[in-house]
Amino acid sequence: MGQLIQINTARMQCIGAYLAKPVRAPKGGIVVVQEIFGVNAHMRHVVDHFAEHGYTAIAPAFFDHVEREVELGYDEAGYADGKKLVGEIPFDLALEDVASAAESIASAGRIGCVGYCWGGTVALLAATRLGLPAVSYYGARNVNFLAERPKAPLMFHFGERDTSIPPEAVDRHRAALPDAEVHTYPAGHAFNREVDPKAYDAPSANLALERTLAFFDRHLAAAQA
Repeated sequence: MGQLIQINTARMQCIGAYLAKPVRAPKGGIVVVQEIFGVNAHMRHVVDHFAEHGYTAIAPAFFDHVEREVELGYDEAGYADGKKLVGEIPFDLALEDVASAAESIASAGRIGCVGYCWGGTVALLAATRLGLPAVSYYGARNVNFLAERPKAPLMFHFGERDTSIPPEAVDRHRAALPDAEVHTYPAGHAFNREVDPKAYDAPSANLALERTLAFFDRHLAAAQA
């Protein structure tokens, strides 16, 4: 469904991105922010899925700043390589790329952001620093930025059995961001990752997607209707 394209960034470097468009006029646009594994098959599926639901969606390849065409697996080597690569992409740089990706799909209408794991924290910052309505899935690094004030609506999804995000961390989100929607699920980390049977939890993923689509329908589609 989608296609690989190149987008310009604020630092005069082109990076890759995976873009998918709906068959009808878009309801808005969504920047999809990857986990630590690059724009791999799972992330492309996520982008395609949002397009199927009426949104122009794009996943910028942040790692292109360091290494081109990174697609990592979920084994020990993939985790190690992913952690190393995200360590070389400061959040400020990632946000510049989100802004560039949003600009590249501006014709779709109002733009939002959704991110997963490392990308979940990028999504939070897209709301506080870029003013994009954003959905953050299991961002373990979020707690470092909860003092920032959102400039746009926020939604969070967490797994109740996620050892990287204990219940007290989820409670800190509710206390610091009382206007945000915070949802928890009987699942672990990365419960939306359908290609990983060790992590995927279909009922939780489906409910989170339902809520995410409703969020974007309210804050993107309805805003330009």
